[in-house]
Amino acid sequence: MIGILGGGLSGLSLGYYLNQKEYDFLILEKESECGGLMKSVNIDGFTFDVGGSHIIFSKDKEILNFMVSLLGDNVVKNRRNTKILYKGRYVKYPFENGLADLPKQDNFECLYYFIQNLLKKEKGELKPPTNLKEWFYYTFGKGIGEKYLIPYNEKIWKYPLDQISTVWVERIPQPPVEDIIKSSLGISTEGYTHQLYFYYPKFGGIQSLIKALEDYVKDKIITNFEVKSVKKEDGKWIVSNGKEELEFDKLISTIPLQELLKTLNVPEDVMDAVRNLKFNSIITVGIGVDKPKINDFSWLYIADKDILPHRVSFPSNYSPYVAPNGKSSILAEITYREGDEISKMSENEIVEKTVEDLDKLGIINKDDITLTFLYKFKYAYVIYDLKYRDNLTKIFEYLQRIGIDSIGRFGSWSYANMDAVIRMVKDYVSSRF
Repeated sequence: MIGILGGGLSGLSLGYYLNQKEYDFLILEKESECGGLMKSVNIDGFTFDVGGSHIIFSKDKEILNFMVSLLGDNVVKNRRNTKILYKGRYVKYPFENGLADLPKQDNFECLYYFIQNLLKKEKGELKPPTNLKEWFYYTFGKGIGEKYLIPYNEKIWKYPLDQISTVWVERIPQPPVEDIIKSSLGISTEGYTHQLYFYYPKFGGIQSLIKALEDYVKDKIITNFEVKSVKKEDGKWIVSNGKEELEFDKLISTIPLQELLKTLNVPEDVMDAVRNLKFNSIITVGIGVDKPKINDFSWLYIADKDILPHRVSFPSNYSPYVAPNGKSSILAEITYREGDEISKMSENEIVEKTVEDLDKLGIINKDDITLTFLYKFKYAYVIYDLKYRDNLTKIFEYLQRIGIDSIGRFGSWSYANMDAVIRMVKDYVSSRF
């Protein structure tokens, strides 16, 4: 019997692929329902993805087709219409593909410094970047870096960019020179084309994908089971929630490393490595609006530090069935770190500030609002600080030594999107079972 800790996307995908191979397993989920960050709620006919706005896309055609097929007829396809709010203007996303939307001087500076950068690279005058801040300057130049990428990333990460590793951005392709020049001249170009078209559940929000996976393994899930202790006795893993003990031959964890390691009797140097892992938490503010259509945007990035949310999405533009007839919906996302100013704000203050900010920007008229709600998740974004690899090496050497596998976004401690999580799980099951 295999024990799977966590019933989010990783745990359910594990169950799906192990089920295909006819393995016996149980999924243990802390909450009353599965989903984790992919939880959706319905309030007065509005459906919100409370772990942040999720869409279905991928360069990995096999995984993309798998996700879409899980939804069956409950799916819609959209063309991305995403903007960046800059000096009161809506700039096409990604920023480097919307330079013509900028004021002329800003447009010129973005193009000028990008080309200057290219020339310096050709001459070998630029040192390879050693941190995220240097990577922005190295890849995009001072104009694009300082006008958008650096302030936006400072806002979302809440962590010094010169102390963040380049590990997670190394896979991002260099922007083609011709695209930057076309963008500056106003000739239409598209960046991140694998995301240009995306899918979304017609009904039920992103948790519909979770529920579709659950259908394959529903008799093998135990909810409301918070793992309090894990120990090994006579070659078996004993997992306890403080009241009940379950016995497994093998254990696979998809819960955050911090939550797993505190259930074990761990050496102090390993616990130090766990405590040194950096992450951001997230607050989402859902807003119901008494208007049939606010705009035609998919989502909007806001780098301005005086505005609370860093991203605002418009779920009713993903699917008309996630809001009541004649109404629209908004989901604002706000990152925070324990102990910072946002973490000290009350829930009412956060909602009020979010509404005021969006009203001030002209995104909504607060008189049209019919409902608001707030949701918090402790674990949202993995931060790849400069000690990231050292800490993970120590943690995974320990887990390997005791024989527990740990995978998924928070189990592997990686900034993995839905498609990357499913691919990680599929490859793991293929290679280990």
